[in-house]
Amino acid sequence: MDLRDIHICISAYACDPTAGSEPGIGWNLVREVARRHRVWAITRRKNERAIAAELQRAPLPKLQMIYFDLPPSLRVWKKGQLGIDVYYRLWQRLTRRLIDDLRRDVHLDLTQHVTFGRYWAPTSLAYVSTPFVWGPVGGGESAPAAFRRDFDRRGRTYEFVRDCARRCSESAPSVRRAARHTALGLAVTEETRARLFAIGTKRVELFSAMGFDRGAYDAFCRMPPSDGAALRFISMGRLLHWKGFHLGLKAFAQAAIPQSEYWIVGDGPERANLSDLVRRLGLLERVRFMGVQPRAQVLEMLAACDVLVHPSLHDSGGWVCLEAMAAGKPVLCLDLGGPAEMVTDQTGVKVAANTPEQAVADLARAMTTLGRDRDLRYAMGEAGRARVRAGYMWENKGDQLDAFYASVLQGRAAQSRPHPA
Repeated sequence: MDLRDIHICISAYACDPTAGSEPGIGWNLVREVARRHRVWAITRRKNERAIAAELQRAPLPKLQMIYFDLPPSLRVWKKGQLGIDVYYRLWQRLTRRLIDDLRRDVHLDLTQHVTFGRYWAPTSLAYVSTPFVWGPVGGGESAPAAFRRDFDRRGRTYEFVRDCARRCSESAPSVRRAARHTALGLAVTEETRARLFAIGTKRVELFSAMGFDRGAYDAFCRMPPSDGAALRFISMGRLLHWKGFHLGLKAFAQAAIPQSEYWIVGDGPERANLSDLVRRLGLLERVRFMGVQPRAQVLEMLAACDVLVHPSLHDSGGWVCLEAMAAGKPVLCLDLGGPAEMVTDQTGVKVAANTPEQAVADLARAMTTLGRDRDLRYAMGEAGRARVRAGYMWENKGDQLDAFYASVLQGRAAQSRPHPA
């Protein structure tokens, strides 16, 4: 199918070319689609300045931004996670009018929701008759039940509330409507793919929401190797119960590599628990808590280490895994969520998550194997770089989206053809 002239409306609540995480994903997806097609992208007015500056630097003639925010009297309530969620739902509801106005002036071939990337959050595009692409979305991941006994009361409460919120949201009419209306769901993990099918989506494909620009990838490839003075493992991110850093520390204590260090970069509510664990494991001389560091220092620390340890229990993305692979570092992770989709047997080790004891033992064995085999670390690092280059560059992801769009439009065309008498 010829895709040269298709018109697409994209909902991108979070969309900022200067930001990482979800706003960065929103912008990069909008940009890649607009490089190929005529795009009308709806986002918040707070993103306008950053987007305007980026478009002045690198124009996208086929892109038209539509900015919308709720009245100031409602924006003052946008505080905390609950306030953000309420605001987002209202924003989605009120953007229906913008989309109706757009459709009176423009023939749309496709619509697509990209951010927020939660499958259990509503989207205004569920109410548009145009073929709808839902995603990339995540959020279907959960900490396995066996691992929750290691959480403190705060962690267990968090997981309980999160599970309840997701179950309630799955039953919401707006979410069920989106599932029924979806021509193609794009799930970032197998867990989310299963949930989309469960709520009524007919077709779902895997598609990671993360990608690299060529310049950023090249910069990671230029990172120098570790100095070899000591074998170093590293974990990076917010210190949260579900990030699984306690599993990494327990595995490090069991690994048979005494001349080694473990660096933990970041901070968060689990810092005290992790510090206490390090003391109880007798690792005070070998574990270093680096705290929150500027971006440049974080990358220097990654370059100075040999292996990334990322034992997250429910992570839709796992951006740090992608960065480590681009930097030529093997990745140790659990076979869960986004990291499980990124990491292969050639680029690192992903272990089953049956019980905490089993996961820790398997991580320890992997640490020992990699710690003793420098050639294996190098081979996995090079394979990681090749995997990022082949599957996670933004221009390649734009090509993937084109293939998805073609299949949706072909299916639509086939349905509209008259059946022979």
